[in-house]
Parts: sequence; structure tokens; C-alpha cells
Amino acid sequence: MAQSSVRGEVPAVEDTMSLTPQDQEPTKGTGPGGPDDGASGEGGEGGRRGKGGGHPRRRRRVLRWSATVLAVVILGTAGAGYLYYQHLNGNIRSDDLNLGDAKDRAAQTKANAAGQTPLNILLIGSDARDTAENQKLGGARDTFGGPPLADVQMLLHVSADRSNMSVVSIPRDTLLSLPKCTDPDDGKVYPATRGRMMANESLGRGGPGCTVATWEKLTGIHIDHFMMIDFSGVVSMADAIGGVPVCVDANVYSHTSAGKGSGLKLRKGTTDVKGEQALQWLRTRYGFEDDTDLARAKAQHMYMNSMVRELRASAKLTSPNKLRKLAEAATKAITVDNGLDSIKKMYDLADELQRVPTERITMTTMPNRYVGSRVEPTEDAETLFRMVRDDVALDGKDKPKPAATASATPTATADAPAAIAVQVLNGTATDTQAAVRGRAGTIADLLTGKGFTRAVADHTAAAAEPTTVVRYPSADLQADAQVVARALGLPASAVKKSTDVSGITLVVGADWRSGTAYRAPVKKDTTPDSAQAINAADTSQCMHVDPAYVW
Repeated sequence: MAQSSVRGEVPAVEDTMSLTPQDQEPTKGTGPGGPDDGASGEGGEGGRRGKGGGHPRRRRRVLRWSATVLAVVILGTAGAGYLYYQHLNGNIRSDDLNLGDAKDRAAQTKANAAGQTPLNILLIGSDARDTAENQKLGGARDTFGGPPLADVQMLLHVSADRSNMSVVSIPRDTLLSLPKCTDPDDGKVYPATRGRMMANESLGRGGPGCTVATWEKLTGIHIDHFMMIDFSGVVSMADAIGGVPVCVDANVYSHTSAGKGSGLKLRKGTTDVKGEQALQWLRTRYGFEDDTDLARAKAQHMYMNSMVRELRASAKLTSPNKLRKLAEAATKAITVDNGLDSIKKMYDLADELQRVPTERITMTTMPNRYVGSRVEPTEDAETLFRMVRDDVALDGKDKPKPAATASATPTATADAPAAIAVQVLNGTATDTQAAVRGRAGTIADLLTGKGFTRAVADHTAAAAEPTTVVRYPSADLQADAQVVARALGLPASAVKKSTDVSGITLVVGADWRSGTAYRAPVKKDTTPDSAQAINAADTSQCMHVDPAYVW
């Protein structure tokens, strides 16, 4: 919170949010027992008679009375501040962080040499029509009270040294296998999906913790926190901020004859949007670029970048009243995980985020390809996820980091090769090449020759894998999986825990289409062009309007 503008002044009750603990104590020279108290005739104002001054004892009484009144005022103000602090805490809604099985959780990123760890926060925009206000703002009366959808999903990755931030969005209609989730309120279990569903359906499977579990399964990135906001929350937050400038390259009206569209109507150029108009901007699909969810994600990135610049460069929120309005709106608007369920925790998080320079914030969208009218991740998506997992800045401004070396010994006692059962699958297909025939058999034979006599080739069709991977289902098989990887010369990063397998499973990937000696591909720590990266400091961004929606 902001501090009082002048140290030692007694703020009015309405300014209590600007008090620091130091401000809440009488300053030296004004409180009982201080120099002004007159306890000693030396060294203080109370022991001297100024020119034309009154009687010393009367002066001491006046000062003592003034100090008492001051103490009462300060204590009363501090009490009001404490009550308001409690009021804000009472506004905050929280939910469980991860509703998936504990064994499926992504491993937390290890600390760097300085003992610092990255911070990963999932931002979720809910389309719930669970209140009259959300129904009015969202429309679609037939979905009132139905399961909410996670129509906005953005991962904020703050680097371990807090020098940069990367944001990755996934389109809401991304096709994924959703994990098993358990609703914390009623205990209902949602089993893992056999086929693929749209990513936004994860929110309706027990709450935001299932969306977190879905992200961890997709990306292998450990999520530390989530923040979820609904339609009415976006409106109240946008009003509290006081307007965010956005740009369109033509007059736009997001509306179709069939009634589709967000209703956004703007003139060409830059406009400050707030309230319902800000929500319309964030929801606009029909009218921007190719009228897809991908264009909507780009518009959302532009809004967030502009909001960051506005909050950092503007003096709008330096007054206590503005800060209180934003604090009130924020605490009412969002649902957070239990690790962020107090003003103190949220303030500490904000302090962490403020360290990142605006010019080191990079917005991206998960690289994808169309599957009918939906999308799925591409190989470039895995590159993006790996860079985030490895804490590599997406703006390319990091200094080169030394490559991690694999452990020479497994993390637990491993069985002898002859006792380790290994299923080998052929995942060598790519977008442009068919799978190499007989590849699973070749590598199974290679393992057998190395003493893994229980290695067998599975000749059923396998999903394409860009890189060779050894998967294991539970912690007790991790050491065995590491033994398999080392026998083949695979890097430690190729060993991954997955509940999609029932035993140790080697999938020969597109990076090993020939030969029996594995050569690890050179990692390219460059953000793929298909991620459509946008820098937060770039003020030239302007959304292209589909000519069909120009007015």
C-alpha cells in the first residue's frame, strides 16, 4: 500500500491505507516520555521558555494534553486501518490450487545458483453466467447457471532473478486430454478423459484447480498460484484503473446479423476503454483479424501490455482514494489459490512483479495448428514450454546459461536391467514424414542387447513425438526409467513421469529416426515465430480490423 505522503502527519481516518507501521507510532518528540513530554527540564522544548513563552508548567500541561490527543487520534486511525485491512481480507475468495492427483504434479523448478526460484501464475478468465450481472454482461441466457468455461488462460512466468516475465496464452478451443480432477466442495471425481476435449472445459471439472492441473499436464511447468476473474470482475477492475488505451486500424463494430459479437464499437485510432467496453475488447472475436480465438488472444495481450504501461507510467493511482478503489475492486473481483488468500500475500506478490522492467515483459500465444475448427499444440509449442521450464527469457536478452548435467546416479535404488520391463513404441512420425517402419523393434533389440531382456516392441500406432522420451507412471519406477535412458545415451530431461502409461514406456521420437546411437538435438533457445511474441513496451501495436466489421 502507499505510504503517507508526509512523515509525522496525522492522516484522516479515510487515509489509513497509507499508514506504515512506522507511521502508526508517535514520532520522537511528540509522544509521552519524549522530549516534548517535559519529564526532564533538559534537552527538550518542555524544559525551555521561548521568547514571550508562557508559564513552563502550563506549557508542559498543554503539550502533555496535545500528546495524549495525538496518541488517541493515531491509535484510532490505526484501528480503522486494521478494520479496513480485515474488510479487504474478507473480500478475497480462495480455492484449492491443484485438483489433480498429487503424483501427476509437475516438479517444482530448482533454484538457481543464488537460491532464487521462478514464479508461475496462471490467469483464468471465467465465462460463468452465475449471477444476474454476469448474465447481463455475458449474454447467452441458455447457459445461465451452467458449468463455467475457462475462456482466458494465460501463464505468467517470472524469472528466478526477476529480470524478465514471459506470458503464454493457450486458445480456449485447444484440444487436450484433461486429467482426473476432484471437486473439493462435493468430492465429485471427474476421471481423466479418454479422448481430447477443449481446454476451456477444465474449469467446469471441479474449479480453477482443474485448469491448473490441465496446464501442468500439458506443459510440465509447475504452477505456483492462480488468479481467476469473471465478467463483472473485469468491468469493476477496468473502472478502478480508470481506462486503458487500445488501438484499432479502422472503425470496428463487433456484431453480426445473427447476434454474434461482443458489441464493441470503436473509431479508428486509440481509445481509452474501461468498464463494460474493456470487457467487450477482451471478448472480441468477430471483428479482429481472422475472427478467431487467436486474434482475441492477441487483443488481450495488447490490453494487458497497455494496462501495465498505464499503471507504471501514470500517476492516477498515487492517491489513497484511487488505491482503495482498486484494492476494493481487486479483492472482490478475483478468486485466488490458498497461497494468495490475504492482502499481505497479494501485496508481496505485487512487489515481486513490480521488479520486472516493462521492456522485459513478453506476451506469446501457444504455437498451434488447426484440427477442423479447433487447434492443437505443435512442436514449436513444446519449444516454448521447455524455454519456460528452463527459465529462458522469451525476449532473447538473457545471458547464456551453462547446460545442466545429468545425475551420474539414479535418485533411488534401481533394478538390474534384466528385471526392468520396457515397452517400446514408434513415435517417429512428423507433420511431413510418416513413421519409420520397424523402428520400435530396432530399439527394443538394442535394449535387449544391453541386458534389458524384458524389452518388447509395441507395434500399435503411437502418437508422434518430436523427441524421444522415457515415461514412467509412479515414483517407484523413476530410478528404473533413468537406467533405461542412460543405457541409450538419452539426456536426463527425456525421463518424464506420466499417468498415461502403466509401466516404463520408451517412445522413439522424430529426433531418432535412424541408427542405434542417439544424438541429442541441439536446443534452440529462441522463441518460435509462431508464438507471435509482443513486447510490453511496444506502443505501436494496433489491432487489424476485419473489413466485414468496419462501419
